[in-house]
Amino acid sequence: MSDHASDFVPQAISFDTLEGWKDDDPSGLFEVMRSCRRQITDVKPYRTGSLGLSSEDLLPLLAAAADFTPSSPASARAFFETHCRPFLIRRKDGNSGFVTAFYEPDIDVSERPDEIFRFPFYRRPDDLIDLDDANRPVELDKAYAFGRLHDDRVAAYPDRRAIDQGFLEGRGLEIAWAKSKVDVFFVHVQGAARLRYKNGRIGRITYAAKAGHAFSAIGKLLIERGEIDRAEISMQAIRVWLARNPERVDEVLWHNRSYIFFREAPVADPQAGPIAAAKVPLLAGRSLAVDRMIHTFGFPFFIHAESLTHLDQGRPFSRLMLALDTGSAIVGPARGDIFTGSGDMAGESAGTVRNDADFAILIPNAAAGRFD
Repeated sequence: MSDHASDFVPQAISFDTLEGWKDDDPSGLFEVMRSCRRQITDVKPYRTGSLGLSSEDLLPLLAAAADFTPSSPASARAFFETHCRPFLIRRKDGNSGFVTAFYEPDIDVSERPDEIFRFPFYRRPDDLIDLDDANRPVELDKAYAFGRLHDDRVAAYPDRRAIDQGFLEGRGLEIAWAKSKVDVFFVHVQGAARLRYKNGRIGRITYAAKAGHAFSAIGKLLIERGEIDRAEISMQAIRVWLARNPERVDEVLWHNRSYIFFREAPVADPQAGPIAAAKVPLLAGRSLAVDRMIHTFGFPFFIHAESLTHLDQGRPFSRLMLALDTGSAIVGPARGDIFTGSGDMAGESAGTVRNDADFAILIPNAAAGRFD
């Protein structure tokens, strides 16, 4: 384990101590695991996080899953019990883990701008470059993964305010135009969307890059200003506040300097989930966004959130999930974002998830010995 993962300890536990495990049905994960195996073997392995678990560590589990079809929830659980060992992710500061949720919005768009459809989704600009320790200017924080190359100089890329005020206009980067600046902002937060064009065509956009600035939660800003009570904060509450205060929308949105660029994604099956950072379709209710600096895509996590009950008809959320995505706000070893699906209903479910949670990672047997 590297120094970057030194603020937590993977603690070996038994499946018997995983609260809710015996009631879970992880049968739906096997098709996704087959997709992950194809991505790793046919395209390229996933980046190894600082915990030190690699795609190579994961492949024995994925190979076994390729030839396995569960006959029941119990047989699906038995598969993981046979091939993995669970480790509780215990933070050294004593704090519990935390989950939020995300979804894929449905957005009405136009291929051309008019007086109604005025707010663009942009492709990645050609002057946006990836930064690393070799080319990052000393004045830019190490958190900047992107910057602007202009006149042979690298600097911070213009932020949300500058782009909203026209920095990218006239460069032909627009994918489509939406009716609402607030809708565009929340697609940036979610990282993907289904686009519904006027002629009935369905498109899809997914994350391509970001301007590089740190993510700043506007919900936190509104709480600190006393505009929304901390106990009431949710995506829905923020949208209501923005609708009631149109003259303050720009000021609040610009507080989050982070700006997301998109690429068009194929729509082979409009009912399938979006293809996110792990390059496989997300499965609603079973896909988790994690901190990719620490964790490696494709690994199973069992999430138990006692206070999160509205996703499972009043029962505590207890599910085996796969780490398939990441996000600017997902930082830390026991921090996750649950994918709830596509469309308005999924958005209603996602918008109020802010719950403490226990995180256990399932490590394939051969690799698990390194963590005893």
